[in-house]
Amino acid sequence: MTKDISLFKPHLTKESPAYKGGKTTNEIDFDGPLYKLSSNENPLGASPKAIEAIQKHLQNLHIYPDRTDARLRVGLSDFYQKKLTADQFFTANSGVGILELIVHAFLGEGLECIATNPAFLPYISFPLKVGAIVKDVPLLGRNYELDVDGILNNINENTRVIWLCTPNNPTGTYLPKKDIDRLLAQVPEHVVVILDEVYYQFATASDYTTALPYVLDGKNVIGVNSFSKAYGLAGLRVGYAYSTPKIARYISKLQRPFYINSLALEASLAALQDTEFIQKTVQTVNDGKKYLYAEFDKLGVDYWKSQANFVTIRPDMEDVLFEEKMLKSGVMVRPVANFGAPGCVRITIGTREANEALINAMGRREQ
Repeated sequence: MTKDISLFKPHLTKESPAYKGGKTTNEIDFDGPLYKLSSNENPLGASPKAIEAIQKHLQNLHIYPDRTDARLRVGLSDFYQKKLTADQFFTANSGVGILELIVHAFLGEGLECIATNPAFLPYISFPLKVGAIVKDVPLLGRNYELDVDGILNNINENTRVIWLCTPNNPTGTYLPKKDIDRLLAQVPEHVVVILDEVYYQFATASDYTTALPYVLDGKNVIGVNSFSKAYGLAGLRVGYAYSTPKIARYISKLQRPFYINSLALEASLAALQDTEFIQKTVQTVNDGKKYLYAEFDKLGVDYWKSQANFVTIRPDMEDVLFEEKMLKSGVMVRPVANFGAPGCVRITIGTREANEALINAMGRREQ
């Protein structure tokens, strides 16, 4: 009897949650001003220094970019005031590209990771693509607190990765340092903890922490970042991460030559120098938060105060219906049921004009 041998990997033939980015404005048919508050993009556009760098290098598109990310890693080391060496960084084509590298480096068939929903969907969908097992230890209560004991109870000899996001997408909440401290004090050496901190520039809580102190202490921790949010370079797709030299060098083995295109590389290096733009961006977001909180209170909207550049609300109607009604007024928002927050809608903090358009749309919607 002929043995039945399949060409296809079993875990790729199964139905699994697929991450889909938010809609682009090109997909929306609307006659009038359209305000995109659905993808957490920078309301001010891109870093002027990054744009200048792109314009300077446009004539070199026929030339291959740097073979490696060495210059960007040196620039990142300088940005972190040399607290981290260049070989403690690794880069990728976007923040989700960093997550994908981590998955391929540590996960595979039979291995496990832990997610804490509500969470960024790639923490779940990417491991499933390589046949890994995802255990969900949900965040707790109204404030989405970390279930440290629940995570520790789900760690076994097959566990390799714990995904944490702070500030968290999609809730805008954060994980206090004391909770991360308690978790890391008990995580075994065969597990790496991921702190996705792509929104860290917007965090203002006194007990907020990035991955930096843990990496400096030699912990098995990776801090994940992106140039898409605060720097406004979402269209260029550049992400970076930092960890111990051992972990960073190990993951870098997965990179291929010419990993980052030349314009993205030059723009990222220039953006790291643009502190004025970052300050202006953060101020715009903070001002927008104050305005939206006050208006939400007037409208009686249920919302969570945010440490990121977006606010998550629970509208008094079905989330998809709310999305449709906002779109009728030219405002794009994002339901986040697929991120583990059913009934909730994530709204990017925009310019004053965009924020006012949102509030006007919410005020005049049909009940």
